[in-house]
Amino acid sequence: MFETLTAPQPDKIIQLMQMFREDTRDGKVDLGVGVYKTPEGKTPVMKAVKAAEELVWQTQDSKGYVALAGDAGYLAAMKGLLFADAVPHARLAAAGTPGGTGAVRQVLEMVKRLTPEATVWISAPTWPNHPAIISYLGLATREYRYYDADSGGLDRAGMMEDLAGVQKGDLILVHGCCHNPTGVDLTLDDWRALGELCLSTGAIPFVDMAYLGFGQGIEEDAAGMRLLAGMVPEMLIAASCSKNFGLYRDRVGIAMALCGDEKAAAATGGMLAWLNRQNFAFPPDHGARAVQTILGDAGLTDLWREELREMREGMQANREALAAELQRITGSDRFAFLAAHRGMFSLLGASLEQVEQLREEHGIYLVFDSRMNVAGLTPETIPLVAKAVAEVMG
Repeated sequence: MFETLTAPQPDKIIQLMQMFREDTRDGKVDLGVGVYKTPEGKTPVMKAVKAAEELVWQTQDSKGYVALAGDAGYLAAMKGLLFADAVPHARLAAAGTPGGTGAVRQVLEMVKRLTPEATVWISAPTWPNHPAIISYLGLATREYRYYDADSGGLDRAGMMEDLAGVQKGDLILVHGCCHNPTGVDLTLDDWRALGELCLSTGAIPFVDMAYLGFGQGIEEDAAGMRLLAGMVPEMLIAASCSKNFGLYRDRVGIAMALCGDEKAAAATGGMLAWLNRQNFAFPPDHGARAVQTILGDAGLTDLWREELREMREGMQANREALAAELQRITGSDRFAFLAAHRGMFSLLGASLEQVEQLREEHGIYLVFDSRMNVAGLTPETIPLVAKAVAEVMG
């Protein structure tokens, strides 16, 4: 059975993690792996999560199965967090998933069953798992221009020119905020234009909301998605609690669909639950229960929002400090775009050879497309990173 098996190529980010672990040099800097880190290099358990877990421990009297779609309280809490009162919640179908990746997979599984002829349009570039999952499921995919490397901003004209080719029933996959890997987000006007495009073509927006609260704040980061939801009859959503609640290993996600009416939402919710059954049966509950507990308690919600604010402002401070140091060293505003981006990531603009040089000669680890996790910077490493970048990139 296994004698002819050829192992698949290892994931490049996982490979990079292994390379970093095996590097014995002092002063190495991990800017590759997409997890939040404190200035001490730790990925902490948030105080609000600790408190919620203690409450769950004190009150939970069973580890029995919940529902195939996950706990109804968790689903309701996430609908409120993501959409507030932007749309009637009765139009939202939802199911819990193992992380945001599981949510992306379940949404696309449903699309594969309902409209297998649909093309999924993805930004160039995007999170590598997007095209990987789409390809694995056998769905067609096309790219639309997104990132303008010269300006470090959005290629707005190119994006809309490419998306003019969408057909009825196609999916347009967009990042809700904190675009991975570029850090370049859509403005409200861009979201409105996207909604108008979907209305005129019959395309369906698919929003991947992996970093809610990491950009400018919960309400600000959700504003574009909520605006879009108020415009279109149908929308697909995948959301993650890995980053904003720090629940990486607990795998807390949600797959959602905005439907035309309550009846369609009920049927779609049944489909999502059925897909859960075929894939992994019941979604994980512990992390979801912690999220539900936090969002259901005003004091814990305030504590969580404050912790999230500190994380967000710390990453933005890193951005601004690195941009300022690079400006000081180079005497140029070449890297000023770093301060304008939002979230954990930016593309530094280095070639593959320069990325390798940064790693081999300076111990600075970036993903191979030069994606940089600004949360991996510290006040001590920012001058070192800036000096190395200026030396290698000229």
